[in-house]
Amino acid sequence: MIQRLLPFLFLIALFAALAILSPNFLTNANLSSVVRQTAVIDVMALGMTMVIIAGGIDLSVGSILAFGGLLGTMAIEKGAPIPAGIAVGVLAGMAWGFVNGFLTAQLKISPFIVTLGTLGIVRGITLIVSNGLPVHSLPSGFSYLGEGTLGGVPFVLWILLLCALAVHALLEHTKLGRHAFAIGSNPEAAYYTGIPVAFSTVAVYSLCGLLTGLAGMIEASRLMTGQPTAGQGYELQAIAAVVIGGGSLRGGEGTVVGTLVGALIMGLLSNGSDLLGISPYVQQALIGAVIILAVTLDEIRKRKAV
Repeated sequence: MIQRLLPFLFLIALFAALAILSPNFLTNANLSSVVRQTAVIDVMALGMTMVIIAGGIDLSVGSILAFGGLLGTMAIEKGAPIPAGIAVGVLAGMAWGFVNGFLTAQLKISPFIVTLGTLGIVRGITLIVSNGLPVHSLPSGFSYLGEGTLGGVPFVLWILLLCALAVHALLEHTKLGRHAFAIGSNPEAAYYTGIPVAFSTVAVYSLCGLLTGLAGMIEASRLMTGQPTAGQGYELQAIAAVVIGGGSLRGGEGTVVGTLVGALIMGLLSNGSDLLGISPYVQQALIGAVIILAVTLDEIRKRKAV
């Protein structure tokens, strides 16, 4: 029980430490910046939570984010209404998620291998479509998605809360959610009990792609550009958020709240490092160390339970 509370306790301790060490940490401007900066990873991590619960993994989300953001901004640049352009980016992400799920479920290929392959394929196609050049000519109204406010609260926070509530409801109150937990715990037992393993796997990966496409559009809105090189290394951060929040890479475990806590921990580590003048290279090492620590604690807990 204590180990499950560790992410929350670590978050509280980290928040308190940064508040003491940096006078700029608790300012409205800084906290708003933390929310906006972590929203992209948060939304991606919600999709990754479903995939990991179902016993899978998706290493291609960084590339899918770039692909969705690029196609959506290209549509807007060519005259499509902003909502339509956002829909293009979201559906583009969902399409690649479907491909990942289909290859994993139907061809019985390891999700690690499948998504490692699509990581390169999607990135390559993104660079081919864009000729390696970003999309710049975007209307000012598009920035509202990533930088606007609603009721004095960053608009992306409202989006994140809606996504979190939707994923929580799906995991806890739908057949697909129950099937995902069952498949992640024991795929063979799930198959023999009549659970549509292939369909559920494809659905989970598709939803992960959908959320990644949305994250791509949020990222493009914040930068006001569609970058074909966006999202590099984001897959590590999304997976880390799930693992730090209590999700298990063996499948069958994970929560929306835990993932949000994990993503916030990484966001605070990054923000605090910037405020304290710590090198970004050190930040990467910190994230890697936290991942190893989280997985180690999970393994220790599982061994004690056996």
